[in-house]
Amino acid sequence: MQFTKKITSILCLSTLLLVACDSKKDQNDSVTQQAHTQQDAAEVLPYLNIQESKADYALPFCEKKNCIEIDIQTIKTQDEWLNQWIANNQSHVIQAQIDLKQNMTLQQAINAFVKKSDVWQAEFPKNKAFELHMQTRMASQRNQYVLLQISINTVQADISIKERQYFFVGDRKLKKALSILEVIQPKQQNVLNSWVQAKYQEWLDKQDVDVKKQAPKKLYWGQADWFFDGEGVGLHYRASEIVKEGTQLDIYLSKEQTQQILKADVYQQMF
Repeated sequence: MQFTKKITSILCLSTLLLVACDSKKDQNDSVTQQAHTQQDAAEVLPYLNIQESKADYALPFCEKKNCIEIDIQTIKTQDEWLNQWIANNQSHVIQAQIDLKQNMTLQQAINAFVKKSDVWQAEFPKNKAFELHMQTRMASQRNQYVLLQISINTVQADISIKERQYFFVGDRKLKKALSILEVIQPKQQNVLNSWVQAKYQEWLDKQDVDVKKQAPKKLYWGQADWFFDGEGVGLHYRASEIVKEGTQLDIYLSKEQTQQILKADVYQQMF
């Protein structure tokens, strides 16, 4: 009888311990799950509320008959870093038109463009002032990754250029611009290079004899404009960017190729 009571007591105690352990395990699981949920929520960035507007800049007072024309349409969001990144890229694009590459604000870049126009007008009375018209749009948003597209029309030194395109990829989470080299797997660089060079040779075969003579044997792509769409990533070279008088070159990678070369975490968030 006494032995039976001891067994019963041991069983009861074991049951209480098991219940206590289960309760503690449930608590730990709940805390862990809550932590994961909070982490996931923290990594989900709000969708951008994009507003189109005219950029903030000033032009000098002009008393000439032929005054400079600058019209910059931009976009603004609730993300302060992104707004500044957009303005920096607009500055970069304006500077590119006058062969500058400096750390300038948008206003400083406009001032430099105006100065270049004034110098041109001063050379000959009939020289017309420059023109620059810029359109800015967010071409794509995929989680933290955004694709900015800037399109410009310019008239400089009597040379007119229509719809010249620039692309920039940014990471809202890390608050930084991204080059193609930063998102591909290091071990896949040679694979990507072989694809790029093959497309480049196809493009080169279609160019004029003079262009072929001046063009580089291989295409450098590490700092090229790149983009992403619903299928994959690609590279963009503007007309005359590779070589003077050369046509535009766009290199598109398939979804399978993109998945092969991109870092796994980037591919998961971008596609």
